[in-house]
Amino acid sequence: MQHSLEQQLNSNDRQERAQALKKLVESAATGAITLPEPGRAFNLHCHSFFSFNGYGYSPSGLTWCGRTLGLSAMALVDFDVLDGVDEFLDAASCLGLRSGAGMETRVFVPEFAEDEINSPGEPGVAYHVGIGFVSSTVKDPVLLQHLKTLAQNRTRTIIERVNTLLHEIRLDYAEDVLSLTPNGNPTERHVCAAYDTKARGLFADKAALAEYWHAKLGVSADTLGKAIDSPPVLQGLIRAKTMKSGGVGYIPARGEDFPRLEDVNRFILDNGAIPTFAFLDGTSSGEQRMGELLDVMTASGVAAVNIIPDRNWNIADPETRALKVRNLGEFIGQAKERDLPILVGTEMNAHGQKRVDDFDALELAPFYDVFQEGMYILHAHTVLQRHGGMGYLSAWAKDAFTTTREKNAFFREFGKRAAPDAALNLEGAATPEELLARTAG
Repeated sequence: MQHSLEQQLNSNDRQERAQALKKLVESAATGAITLPEPGRAFNLHCHSFFSFNGYGYSPSGLTWCGRTLGLSAMALVDFDVLDGVDEFLDAASCLGLRSGAGMETRVFVPEFAEDEINSPGEPGVAYHVGIGFVSSTVKDPVLLQHLKTLAQNRTRTIIERVNTLLHEIRLDYAEDVLSLTPNGNPTERHVCAAYDTKARGLFADKAALAEYWHAKLGVSADTLGKAIDSPPVLQGLIRAKTMKSGGVGYIPARGEDFPRLEDVNRFILDNGAIPTFAFLDGTSSGEQRMGELLDVMTASGVAAVNIIPDRNWNIADPETRALKVRNLGEFIGQAKERDLPILVGTEMNAHGQKRVDDFDALELAPFYDVFQEGMYILHAHTVLQRHGGMGYLSAWAKDAFTTTREKNAFFREFGKRAAPDAALNLEGAATPEELLARTAG
């Protein structure tokens, strides 16, 4: 029964997901399902199936996964869309998870037009995050519509190009790809899954299937022998060989193809969320000028930073690991000097990625307190922004606090104390002291 409901949590039908979550919550309340006590781990950068999740998790599925893992908090960060925000925040509240929600996109940073920032091989282009949205409904949705159109046009073009190579299993955008998404936001990974499915249908014999991909991708028989039995691995090979640099479907990113940093930040701010700089690993020409880069980012409205820790320490080569761990520490130091909250998590946008970071790892343990502080701040922002527009960058916060450090201390304490469910009564509370008093007990 539990397994069936967990599968239903990831249905494309929102109503089915809601019913499954309700039954699972009821089972946990009666003791039919035992859930662990929330621990010290959390994940503040989770993609759902509204952009792509390597395990097929919906927003509700993500929250249930987090709760069964004993996480203390989760945040949704989908690519180019906010479709899952309402569902995610409501589900997290039902399950007693601290939470936040937002989106990731790509922006053009004119001041760094000649430098790679955090999008390899794409000068001037930066992955960028808006976190702390409290609704899927936004003011002036033109930017979201523009991002969706850009993404769909790009995906169509990729399919047209890759179809010239994989003509035996050519895809139809509407029939083969859109059908894999719950709300019409297909990505390269959806396209790879569709090619994989079609090829397996055409070549029932495993040897014939391996030969086909060997001829098309130029990958060794040994590599393919392992990949054929693991669709996520094979799909990764398809993406790497056909859609990345050197592949027939590769589309070089040009700065002018993306909205400008300041325009995206304006949209984020207008909707009560927090513009957030996404750190990669400190090795690009842009990130090597981190002081200047952070100056540009904060001048445009950035008020927090995002890190995917696993890519900064979990590396086989000792020399590369040492370099990236050193860069990570230096970046965290710069963020702290600027009083920028640090939000961390794994993405789960490819099968095999961790569902949560190992904060006890030797390389990450020294930073746990600052990571946890960012989690508390995001949770506090989400609660207060939902309650009455009193979020981290709100007019209320500007009036209530003299310095960012003072503001961080309040949001950290409020986020630590505040219940992660809808039971918190903040009605009538207006000052920081009154709000903290409502969380006492």
